[in-house]
Amino acid sequence: MFAAAVGSTGLMLQATIFLGAALLLVPLGKRLGVATVLGYLITGLILGPSGLDIAGDAESLLHFSEFGVVLLLFIIGLELQPSRLWALRRSIFVLGGLQVGVTGLVLMGIAYQFFGIKLDTAFIVGFGLALSSTAFVLQILTEKQQLASTHGREAFTILLFQDIAVIPLLAVIPFLSGVRDQTYDIIYFAKVAAVFIGLIIASRYIVRPFFKFVASSGASELLTAVALFIVMGVSLLMGQIGLSMALGAFLTGVLLADSEYRHELEASIEPFKGLLLGLFFMSVGMLTDLKLIASEPLLIIGGAAALMLIKFCILSIIGKLSGNRLPTSIRLGVTLAQGGEFAFVLFSSASAQNLMRPELANTLTLIVTISMAMTPLAFFLLDKIGEPIFAKRTPKREYDTIPDHEHPVIIAGFGRVGQIIGRVLRMHNIEFTAIEKSAHRVDFVRKFGNQVYYGDPKNPEILRAAGINNARLFILAVDDIDRSITTAEYLHQHYPDLTILARAQDRQHYYRLREVGVRHIWRETYLSSLDMSREALQVLGISPEKARDTVKMFREYDDELIEKQQAIFDDEAQLIESVQSAILELESLFDEDHTVAKKIDLEEIETAVGLSKPTDVSK
Repeated sequence: MFAAAVGSTGLMLQATIFLGAALLLVPLGKRLGVATVLGYLITGLILGPSGLDIAGDAESLLHFSEFGVVLLLFIIGLELQPSRLWALRRSIFVLGGLQVGVTGLVLMGIAYQFFGIKLDTAFIVGFGLALSSTAFVLQILTEKQQLASTHGREAFTILLFQDIAVIPLLAVIPFLSGVRDQTYDIIYFAKVAAVFIGLIIASRYIVRPFFKFVASSGASELLTAVALFIVMGVSLLMGQIGLSMALGAFLTGVLLADSEYRHELEASIEPFKGLLLGLFFMSVGMLTDLKLIASEPLLIIGGAAALMLIKFCILSIIGKLSGNRLPTSIRLGVTLAQGGEFAFVLFSSASAQNLMRPELANTLTLIVTISMAMTPLAFFLLDKIGEPIFAKRTPKREYDTIPDHEHPVIIAGFGRVGQIIGRVLRMHNIEFTAIEKSAHRVDFVRKFGNQVYYGDPKNPEILRAAGINNARLFILAVDDIDRSITTAEYLHQHYPDLTILARAQDRQHYYRLREVGVRHIWRETYLSSLDMSREALQVLGISPEKARDTVKMFREYDDELIEKQQAIFDDEAQLIESVQSAILELESLFDEDHTVAKKIDLEEIETAVGLSKPTDVSK
């Protein structure tokens, strides 16, 4: 019993060390621009034999933390609804399939031909190194606001295919290793088919009703228990028939992707997945031998650079063949040139099944880690060297020549606001001239038959060409706040009699437009928010008349407030004080209104039942 207590204390001490180190080093790394995955790896390096050597048995820890990968693949499955897969099928399976297939075969051939690695091991090496870092890339694209760009969208779909490709790669390792506890005959494959069919049936007719039964109990902690039970149960079942536990978790996630409880499942699993994945990456870091870098720096650092160069070239060629411009293809190549976290999973699994020597697994893990660390440098070089070259080589598109129509209305900015206004004007056969700064948007809206001209509305020559001298109305609907203010200043100064209707993104934009002389301004989400508020009150049981009166009172008060705050909008302290005071005043107004309404209702009731005398109108 004492020994058990000592063992328990040692486990708690080890867990405390891990948590403390991660809480200190990972946020510190984030501040320095180091991705979370890399932060965990560095933490493991510091705690492991290559560093302070205070972490204990890294091998046992790795086997335990691999459950984090199982949970990750379950969540990936939950995200892959069949309808979403079908909508992205070309990008996922064509681009992703080409990237993984071509890169994997090239790297496999290099490992086999030039390094003398056995063919089965070279297969895992090649396709493991072909994978990129989902966590790393998505974080960088999000920080640079490039996820919606062409190369960002294509990178996402390729990463999605890579996440799917991990499943068969993990499943094939036992076959390649020769370490098989099963006899792969007709009976075995019948069992596998029965398990898959059983999963499909159980996901619809057992798991969902069971989840509904547990959810109806109101005990929220049981939802987490159910989620873990489902993943662990299916994973153990897959393990019993000799298949990858990760495969079972992934398939279960896909089968539950269109379930009404998908979000509850994801929210329940997410904390465990994050912690166990962090533990997995730390254990990988602990098992990484830094002495290899010191003893073979050319192999490790040169290998990482060569890996990134090979993947960059292949990705750039694939991007160009798929119809992208050269700059977009190069950006795609830089984005996905590094190795990925799933390589650690493949290499550790191959090492555990004696398919790969631990020394080779360590070397490859270090190469992948160094390639991930070099990715921010690659993006820096792209920004400082590549982008200026692309800007010079990209032919500058000339602004459109605007015919001299002398239309009564000019719309500056033909995005989501300008297009709606244009459609309404067209209903009344009112002619207008639309100007848009984004060449991409101009080309897009022209496909639908809209007449819009490419030009900068703050450019006086463009305005004169659009007929500003004879226009009666100017619709200022541009997205960019600074361009909006600059255009408004010019119009107010040179065309003071022109009526301007302006779109404001928020209150600050509103104040700045008022400051330069614009009087007719609409905050773009304001009216829709009020309408939604009115509907929300009605759904909650408030009568339509009361809901309308409430929204009307709020709008009148807010209109008065925004006029009062115009003079102090650039003084943050006074503005905060004004807002806090306004909140209290608005609450008191609603309280008074509610009290008066209750009093009127009470008087009506008393009069109806004869408890009070009716008012004598003669007096």
